[in-house]
Amino acid sequence: MNKKIDNYIDLISSHPICLSINKKDLETAVDLFFSQMYPICEKTENLDTKRIQITTIYKILSDNISKLLNSKSKADEIIDQFFQKLPEIQDLLYKDAQAFLDHDPAAESLEEVVITYPGFYALTIHRIAHEFYKLNVPIIPRLFSEYAHSKVGVDIHPGAQIGERFFLDHGTGTVIGETTSIGNNVKIYQGVTLGALYVTKNLTKTKRHPTVEDNVVIYAGATILGGETTIGHDSTIGGNVWITNSIQPYTLVYYSSQMKLKTIKEFKEPINYVI
Repeated sequence: MNKKIDNYIDLISSHPICLSINKKDLETAVDLFFSQMYPICEKTENLDTKRIQITTIYKILSDNISKLLNSKSKADEIIDQFFQKLPEIQDLLYKDAQAFLDHDPAAESLEEVVITYPGFYALTIHRIAHEFYKLNVPIIPRLFSEYAHSKVGVDIHPGAQIGERFFLDHGTGTVIGETTSIGNNVKIYQGVTLGALYVTKNLTKTKRHPTVEDNVVIYAGATILGGETTIGHDSTIGGNVWITNSIQPYTLVYYSSQMKLKTIKEFKEPINYVI
């Protein structure tokens, strides 16, 4: 049996991709980040618990960033810069949560938004991942965003720039590409794609995803593509539209469907299947 196992090990190890970071530990850090961004209110705050969790986050980040950059001092510098930005990130997220509460008639409290809304969860992790992206940390920002993607079905690349009071309702199936730029007070519903017009490797680090200006509403299933495509401020994009050209401000874009009443003469009897 041992020889068989050794043989299996050799087969598995014949074409290794050596990983320098611990995916499971970093996913744990994401969960701890979320709990620390919105701490449970208690009469007596458990400082020891908070200290343990922050220490765990710090150690996970330090160990993994140090390996990626081959520098403990650089990793510690990045982590310190990140934590200095956390109050600003929290401020953005509380404005986002208020936007959810203001726009969704089903939302009854900020607590409900934070605890139950998948779009808000994805946005929280995005704002954390985006900060590491800006600090030029490799792999980890994408790992954070893909962890959120796997949990709630919202795919936001950590490079995407998102303004204040962003409302991502339902969220399921939404895709927001790396070079997307979204302004303030934007509302996006489920199944929206903000993507590239076409994909080739030589477009790396170029603007290939749309710009969405302030006060835009994009309804479910809309697809907006291209780095030169701008949705002008105060526009409304209807459901299931396909856009590859810029839209002027204050524009309403929608598909007009036709309805026709059927009669018995115009429609043949349908085939009935019995299973």
